[in-house]
Amino acid sequence: MKIVKGSIVRANAGRDKNGFFIVLDIDSQYAYIADGKRRRLEHPKKKKLIHINATNTVIEGSLKTNPQIKKILSKFVKDGG
Repeated sequence: MKIVKGSIVRANAGRDKNGFFIVLDIDSQYAYIADGKRRRLEHPKKKKLIHINATNTVIEGSLKTNPQIKKILSKFVKDGG
């Protein structure tokens, strides 16, 4: 699946390995991701596209707050990805 803005992705490398994140922005080589806890909207993580795996879920609409991101990801993690 292609990674687009709003995608829920799983990190497959680095200290955040196996964590779920939402893609806030994307360019040719990097995705800017946040989880609302350690990586917040104000300071997203810049991660290479080869180090993340796309899931089949894309969040429509805008993400404006960190609690909103945490709530979306907590539902996703409970379902097992």
